[in-house]
Amino acid sequence: MRATVRDVATLAGVSPKTVSNVINGGVVVRPDTRERVEQALAQLDYVPNLSARGLRNGRSGVIALTLPEMSSAYSAELARWFVELARDRDWVVQLDQTANDPERERQLVSRARAHLVDGLILNPVSLSASVLASTAGLPPTVVIGEVEPEQVDQVHVDSVAAAHEVTTFLLDRGHRRIAAVGAPDPRSDRRLRTATSELRISGHEAALRQAGVQPDPLLRVPLSGWSTADAAADFDAWLSALRGPLPDAVFAFSDSIAFGVLHVLAARGIRVPDQVSVIGFDDVDGAAFAIPALTTVAFDRRAFADAALDLLTARIADRHAAPSTVVIPHRIVERASVRAR
Repeated sequence: MRATVRDVATLAGVSPKTVSNVINGGVVVRPDTRERVEQALAQLDYVPNLSARGLRNGRSGVIALTLPEMSSAYSAELARWFVELARDRDWVVQLDQTANDPERERQLVSRARAHLVDGLILNPVSLSASVLASTAGLPPTVVIGEVEPEQVDQVHVDSVAAAHEVTTFLLDRGHRRIAAVGAPDPRSDRRLRTATSELRISGHEAALRQAGVQPDPLLRVPLSGWSTADAAADFDAWLSALRGPLPDAVFAFSDSIAFGVLHVLAARGIRVPDQVSVIGFDDVDGAAFAIPALTTVAFDRRAFADAALDLLTARIADRHAAPSTVVIPHRIVERASVRAR
């Protein structure tokens, strides 16, 4: 049977109120009294009843983090920082994935509206972000990623600017035929296209035009998914159907995609970077250990998670404050997968 606050109070020789003050903080408790209570908590293996606490103060002590998928290195690294930094704020993080399904987004927001979590950090899958089309009744929510509408708190990397810089980086090194792997499929329903792919292709093609290079739609490589396996299968099929010379370079819209591209090129005997340069996006831990080491776009994921949690804290405290947007700086990390032509 789970120990109660009263059980802890009896063992420590204090009042239940004193136990609550030690658990919840915010009230000064004498050091010797705190020590007795903490010893009793440990001895009884006390676990706070978050549901009961929520009934008293309207808070559950739980926030939800939802990502499109949890299997990639990027998602794992980002989730790790959210969990670590939320703990510093006395929050428990409930993890979920939307599987790129807008309906699952709606279900998660509905659950947050029912006050099962104090707040929601959401990574919508599409630019239309229909789940956020109306902010009426929306629980405290922070969006990670660039989406519409703009009347919600957001944290993101500037995908347009970063893609523009990547493309300019390649152009400055003599590349002209640059394949964009992860580009949106123009034949698909725009509502289902990912915000990331739309924004990165926009920045990529703007940089091409600025350099006097006409974007070639045949160098857009849509993917069925952004996993390494999906990228490898789809990029291999694209190469098999390619009519004309190899691209000078590949701009992969994530490192997971870049790993699939590197695998396919190696399997076909195409040398990187001697024949084709490859650049990714995210700088996950494995990027430095790819063969060859992957040039990529890096940003501070700890700062990203910290900013999102700060915005969520402020939104919970004041639901009527004006929305805020935080843009996390990025940089290109040069490694061995790119060489000048």
